[in-house]
Amino acid sequence: MTWHTSKIEISRSAYLNNLKFIQSQLPENVKFSSVVKGNAYGHGIQPFVNIALENNINHFSVFSSEEAFQVYQVLGQRKADIMIMGMVADEALEWVISNEIQFYIFDIERLFQAINIAKKVGKPALIHLELETGMNRTGLTNQDLSEALNAIKKNDIYVKVFGACTHFAGAESISNYVRIERQKFRYIEMCSFLQDELRDVRYFHACCSAGIMRYPEMIGDLARIGIMQYGFWPSYETFIEYSSDKLIKTDPLKRIISWKTSIMDIKNVKRGEYIGYGSIYLASKDLKIALVPVGYGYGYSRSLSNVGRVLVGGKRVAITGRVNMNLIVVDITDVPNARKGDEVVLIGKQGDLEISVASFGDASNQINYELLTRLPESLPRIIVG
Repeated sequence: MTWHTSKIEISRSAYLNNLKFIQSQLPENVKFSSVVKGNAYGHGIQPFVNIALENNINHFSVFSSEEAFQVYQVLGQRKADIMIMGMVADEALEWVISNEIQFYIFDIERLFQAINIAKKVGKPALIHLELETGMNRTGLTNQDLSEALNAIKKNDIYVKVFGACTHFAGAESISNYVRIERQKFRYIEMCSFLQDELRDVRYFHACCSAGIMRYPEMIGDLARIGIMQYGFWPSYETFIEYSSDKLIKTDPLKRIISWKTSIMDIKNVKRGEYIGYGSIYLASKDLKIALVPVGYGYGYSRSLSNVGRVLVGGKRVAITGRVNMNLIVVDITDVPNARKGDEVVLIGKQGDLEISVASFGDASNQINYELLTRLPESLPRIIVG
């Protein structure tokens, strides 16, 4: 039995809305790969994969073999492809190949290791060749690609090339335009060479959420959709560019996440008294405060001390004093009917007001991606309508 001090809610209807919008941006017959790395961007792999499967999503991208195993466990008897875009632990490679998990090849050593294990288990390794086009992170250079293709041809019964791919270095920002144009040229050139050498590559893919919106000509056969399926634009710039020629400028995406807790205690503080640790908050008048059982130990950043906001009783109220490991203190002087046990919204809506992840992130100097993935895995994720 566990009793948590806060919970995360995941909206099924908001996800369906986002899915419909994203699919409207994709050409017909493009495979939708749901990116669930980073614990599904903080939303929880288990509940999120279940919602995606309910909506006929059958391809999931993860970063590591550990995340692939989590998705595999959620699938049970249901069928879906899993693609590892990053780290495959050496000791996990046999499990990956045996269970027909797809994975990126971005170095020659990993390719030869995969071939050897494929021979051992009697199943081909299902690989995607990641191409180095200018990101200068992971990827095969032209020379590496030639060497890889030679090895693949010699061991064609042990290797199945499912795809060839790259990743653009910041598609969400116009400031990276020149760099990405160079990447596009290199990618097209390398893919052309690859197609001359191998005729049965199923997927050519280069676009994440930002890529499908800003470089639709590069979508290819598969789109790796991360942040947008959760209801967030890769950047505000991306949304402005999308909506600039629209008559209605409203955001078509809906946030699927809410973070909620409740009031633990209420007390009064006299004018001239300090609140919490140190002396960073001095009451300038008599205050009514609420203790809320969430702190930096639960993912609520300490940098939100004295600047954060939460929703109580349909009103936006301020954090007073330092964010502690296990709790925050909020000023509820203007919420006279507040009681112990009342709902406190940390992220999400209450009445007509909202604490967005963007505003939450701005106050703590974290981007959406960072803030979401820092939400502790231990917090319960509950699916709502």
